[in-house]
Amino acid sequence: MNAPTSNTSIWLALRNSAFRKLWLATIVSGTCFAAYGTAAFSVLGSDTSTFVISLMSTLSALPYALFTLPAGAFADMLDRKKILLWVTFWQVVTAVGLTILGVTHLLDAYIILASTFLFHLGFAFASPASSSVVTEMVSREELASANTLSGLHMNISGMIGPALGGLLIPIMGASSVFGLNGIGFVLLFLAILQWKPARAPAPVPLEEFFATFIIAINYVRYAPGIKIILARTALFSLFISIIPALIPVIGLKELHLEPEHLGYLFTSMGIGSVLGGVFVIPWARARLSPNTLTNWANLLLALDVILMTRIHDPYVFLPVAAIAGAGWTLSASELWIAGQRAMPDWARGRMSATIIMITQGATALGGAVWGAAATKWGVIPTFLVAGVLAILLMIITRVLLRNRLSIDFAANLNFEPAAVRVFSCDLDPVRASVTKDRPVSVTSEFSIDPARRNECMTLMHEVRLIQLRNGATRWHLYEDLTQPNKLVVEVAAPSWNEYLRHRERMTKDDKEVVDKLLSLRLDGHPPAECPRVSVDHEVLGKGRISRP
Repeated sequence: MNAPTSNTSIWLALRNSAFRKLWLATIVSGTCFAAYGTAAFSVLGSDTSTFVISLMSTLSALPYALFTLPAGAFADMLDRKKILLWVTFWQVVTAVGLTILGVTHLLDAYIILASTFLFHLGFAFASPASSSVVTEMVSREELASANTLSGLHMNISGMIGPALGGLLIPIMGASSVFGLNGIGFVLLFLAILQWKPARAPAPVPLEEFFATFIIAINYVRYAPGIKIILARTALFSLFISIIPALIPVIGLKELHLEPEHLGYLFTSMGIGSVLGGVFVIPWARARLSPNTLTNWANLLLALDVILMTRIHDPYVFLPVAAIAGAGWTLSASELWIAGQRAMPDWARGRMSATIIMITQGATALGGAVWGAAATKWGVIPTFLVAGVLAILLMIITRVLLRNRLSIDFAANLNFEPAAVRVFSCDLDPVRASVTKDRPVSVTSEFSIDPARRNECMTLMHEVRLIQLRNGATRWHLYEDLTQPNKLVVEVAAPSWNEYLRHRERMTKDDKEVVDKLLSLRLDGHPPAECPRVSVDHEVLGKGRISRP
């Protein structure tokens, strides 16, 4: 157990006026969108096949898997406020188009599936920018509260919206609910328009668009913490995807609910999520580590999924659905917060996008698999298998991996920028600016105590990961053949500007590792650093004019 070290109130971030205004607007818009979900299922009806109904979940998640990573690159390169405004405008246009088709009686199951994809396409492009904006708005102390509230607004919307849709559809029809969804997006657009970001301009030119993908891939490749977060997130999403994919099927085909009453199941899950977020999370965070809390929440979800197979009364099923909502919020919230704590600010948009991409990709895959299984073997056997597999997986990972997938490490990371010098030697700034687009190589030399060679190599391993994930394209360690234990480190970057970015990405945690390594050198002087720039273009130019 971990004792609380800071304010664990989930309402802490609401003292921040910028966050509070955006959060309230998002609740209103989210409520209208949740009502749209109920209206969409009312158009599908109970006669639609199990697989088509489950595709609603898959098509909701698929845009995130396909487009969130480029959206993350945009979030790091462009004005995040403008991204959110354009995406919200896209949502308004989609909602208006769906309303027109509804009024003219042109809706069918395929148009509903297409509209689901289009709405979530917009959410996919907005998610990295939105996540980064929240982190930009609040302090580190408020971050846990802000992330919980960001999840809580979806739960509040999920609690009110489906019930609102269920009430309005018999009175006004599904098309009116689609129109209400458009009004909600208009209100969100106006709220975003009022926000005044305070983001400082980048000190060096922004990366080229496609280069950002390579940087994201390299960061994941060389950051062990992010790998743990992604693995845990993928496993959780594969399992939890059975709920959004097949809960509508259970409601329509097992509990025999009317389509407009299906929203009450989602309302129950929303109530459970809200109660879990408001009452359980603060209590649990004050007493349990993030990893322990997540494990208990996952066990609760697995048992609840098994329990769903034994309930056939709609009124009894509602509290069971609420338990699922609470467990989902507990686990997803802790995984998301751990992910945000495990990434530096310069890569936050791309890493947030990567987490979302993995989450929703696993959800889309899981939804399709669970939907196909339910079509072939039935909903009840599929739920039983999912619950048992989840429990077995928890046992296997805990016994065999011995908590190597724990997320507790993220709470102790420090990504504050560290002040680092670029070179110990003089460098002509004019020449550096002329050669800024050519590949560069920087070498550092120092001698170490032979008795501490193993310690040095351990630290070198960490330094290698730091420099490669911060943008270096190549890292090599050499030993002088004429002077044993004299080491030469070579770091390469695609350009001078990229090397500057690489150095500026050094965090205090990174610098602490580098300082430990430098403390092992025998002399008391800083290691000699030598920058070199590629002149391959001159050699290749000679080759073009040479005779055969």
